[in-house]
Amino acid sequence: MRWSPGAVLAALTLLVALPYDAASHTAGGAVTRAADGGDRGGAARPAREDRPFGAECRSSVQGSTAVAYCHNPYPETDRVRLHIECDRWWDVDSDSAPVAAGPAGTVRLTGRCWKEIRSVWVSHQR
Repeated sequence: MRWSPGAVLAALTLLVALPYDAASHTAGGAVTRAADGGDRGGAARPAREDRPFGAECRSSVQGSTAVAYCHNPYPETDRVRLHIECDRWWDVDSDSAPVAAGPAGTVRLTGRCWKEIRSVWVSHQR
């Protein structure tokens, strides 16, 4: 598989322009209080959505097969899915079933096309 200079430049631009945590955190500064609704005098703790989340994934493509390894360094389980877009119009794109990457765990995701692969990415779900 040969990479054109334009494709490499586009991939590097996306890596620099879109930080990893941009897709893992929500905007806003919501805080939660005690479950009974009262303030127990302590400081407010961050809402679940504001805590760090998301496994770090590295993917590779060899021919028509894609492999991604995702390591979750955080205490919450991350459900990861591998998405593959095939290059040929008649080749069916695929999305894997969600796989739970537990705290300090690493999972392997695989998928393939009949012919060439156009792009591969991993999505995250709480």
